[in-house]
Amino acid sequence: MSAVFSAISGFELSMSKEHHAYVEVPVACIILVGLFALQHYGTHRVGFLFAPIVIIWLFCISAIGLYNIFFWNPQIYRALCPIYALRFIRKTQMGGWMALGGVLLSITGSEAMFADLGHFSQLSIQIAFTSVVYPSLILAYMGQAAYLSRHHEVEHAYHFGFYVSVPENLRWPVLVIAVFAAVVGSQAIITGTFSIIKQCSALNCFPRVKVVHTSSKIHGQIYIPEINWLLMLLTLAVTIGFRNTQHLGHASGLAVITVMLVTTCLMSLVIVLCWHQNVLFALTFVLFFGTIESLFFSASLTKFLQGAWVPIALAFVFMTVMYVWHFGTLKKYEFDVQNKVSINWLLGIGPSIGIVRVRGVGLIHTDLVSGIPVIFSHFVTNLPAFHQILVFLCIKHVPVPHVRPEERFLVGRVGPRNFRLYRCIVRYGYRDVHKDDVEFENDLLCSIAEFIRTGSTEISLNDEIETIERMTVVGTYSSQTISRRGENGDNNADNFDSEETSSELKEIKSPQVIQQKKQVRFLVPESPKIDTEANEELEEVMEAREAGIAYIIGHSYMKAKPGSSTIKKIAINFVYEFLRRNSRAPSFVLGVPHASSLEVGMMYQW
Repeated sequence: MSAVFSAISGFELSMSKEHHAYVEVPVACIILVGLFALQHYGTHRVGFLFAPIVIIWLFCISAIGLYNIFFWNPQIYRALCPIYALRFIRKTQMGGWMALGGVLLSITGSEAMFADLGHFSQLSIQIAFTSVVYPSLILAYMGQAAYLSRHHEVEHAYHFGFYVSVPENLRWPVLVIAVFAAVVGSQAIITGTFSIIKQCSALNCFPRVKVVHTSSKIHGQIYIPEINWLLMLLTLAVTIGFRNTQHLGHASGLAVITVMLVTTCLMSLVIVLCWHQNVLFALTFVLFFGTIESLFFSASLTKFLQGAWVPIALAFVFMTVMYVWHFGTLKKYEFDVQNKVSINWLLGIGPSIGIVRVRGVGLIHTDLVSGIPVIFSHFVTNLPAFHQILVFLCIKHVPVPHVRPEERFLVGRVGPRNFRLYRCIVRYGYRDVHKDDVEFENDLLCSIAEFIRTGSTEISLNDEIETIERMTVVGTYSSQTISRRGENGDNNADNFDSEETSSELKEIKSPQVIQQKKQVRFLVPESPKIDTEANEELEEVMEAREAGIAYIIGHSYMKAKPGSSTIKKIAINFVYEFLRRNSRAPSFVLGVPHASSLEVGMMYQW
C-alpha cells in the first residue's frame, strides 16, 4: 500500500496549486477508478506501453534537470558530496533532523520498479536502476536544487515543487507524461500486491481469495478481484480524506523507510543463514545501513499525526488478519492430527469397513498427510456403506514456484491390500495451475494404478507389513503414457506409442457431446510383469472409476472453549469465523463437480 500512496502522491503533486483544489481530487479519483477497473484485463494487453512511458518520463526529467543545472547554477554538482548534508544537520540541528522526513519523498516511487522482481531478473533491474533510473533522478533533483538556489523568495509553500522548475511552455506536456508514469508505477505495485497475496494465501497466511490468470502465455500475471477492489477503496479513502500531498507524503515516507529498515534487518539474516558469512559482517551491515535508516525513521515518526499513522494502522489491521487466519488454520490442523484414527481401529473393523462396499471411488479430502482423519470414522459410524475404492486425498502447497509433473503425486496404501484404501498427496507450487476435475481425476487414478503396478513386485506377501504406510513418488502419467479412444471402440483412434506404455494402462473417453462428464476406463492387458493380485486390483480400480467418483469434503468450524479469555473468544469466534465465512473455498473444492460432492460439517473447540 505504501507504494500505491507514493504513486498517488506523485500524481497529486502534478496538480498541487491552491486554485485547483477542487479539480485535483476528483481527477485523481477518476484516474484511480479507471486504473483499478482495467485490472481484470491483465497487464499483457497494455504492458507494451509501460516501457516507452517510463523511458520518456526519465528522459524528460533528466533533460529538464540538465537544463536547470546549466541555466541556473552549474556548480550545483558539489551538492553530491555528503559533507554538505552533515553541515546542514549540524547547522539546523533539530529542524534539520525533522526535515529528513521530507527528504524521503525524493526516493518514494523509485522503489516501485522492484515490485517487478517476479517478471524480470534481479540483474536486469539492477542494470536498469544504476544506469538509467538513478542518474535520471539525480539530474532531476540537482536541476530542481539549482533552480531553488536562485529563487529563494516564493509566495506560497506549494511552489517548492518539481513543476515550478519546469519551463512554463513544457509544464502541461510534462504533466501528462507524469500522470501516465504514475499510472505505470501504480500498476507495478498493484500486480506486485496480487503476487504477494497469492503466495501468502498458498502458505495459509492469508484468507483464500480468487486468483485469475489473465495471460495464457505469461504465468506470473494474475488478478485477484477482492484485493483489487479493496485497494481501490483504500486509495480513494486516503486521497479524499487527506486532500493534500503533504499528508500523503508523510504516510508514504514512513511506509518506505519502514520497509527499508525491515529489509536491512532481514538482509542480515540472509547474510548469515543463506550466504554463510561471518556474523560480524552481518552486524557491520546492520549497524551501517540501519543507523542511517533509523535516523530517517525517527524523523518520519515526528509526522505521525500529520498522516504517517495511516500505513501503521493498515499494517496493524493486515497483520492481525494474517495472524488470526494462520493461527486458526494451524489449530484446526493440530486438532485433526490429535484426533486422527489409529490403524488398529481400521484393522479391527475388517476389510468391509462397515456393512457393504458400494461401487465407485470415494475421494476423502483431508489436510492430514498420515493417519486416518476423524471424518472417516464419523462416516463409518453413521453410514454402514462405503465406496469400493477409498482414497484419502491431501492437497499441499509447497513453498516453491513449481512442482515437476513427475514429482506431483505421492501415493501409498493404507492398511492391507484387500482393504483397497489409498493415500494420495498432491503437491502444488505457489505458481502452479490446478487442472480441471476431469484431468485431475485422470492423473489421480493413473498414478494410483501406476503405484499398484510398480509396487506389486516389491510388497511382501505378509499383509502385516502392509499396514505401514509407504509413500511412493508417482508422476502425472495420464499426460504421458495414456492414449485416448472413443467409447464406441473405434480402433482408428490414437494408438499406444511403444515407448509410452510402461504403465501398461489405457484410457478411453466417451464423446463429450453425448455426456457432459467424461468417463475414463482403464484396460489392463495381461502381462507377465504384473502378478495376479495386482492385476485384480487394477481391474477393481477400473471398475470403480467407471462407476463414478464421489468427493467427500469436510467443513470444520472453530469455537473457543467455555472459560476461554475474552481475546481468544473474539479472535476465534468472531474474527476467524468471519474470515472463514467470507473467504474462498480451497481451489480443489471449487473444481469439484457439484453433483459428485458431499460436504460434512464438524465443530472443533479449542
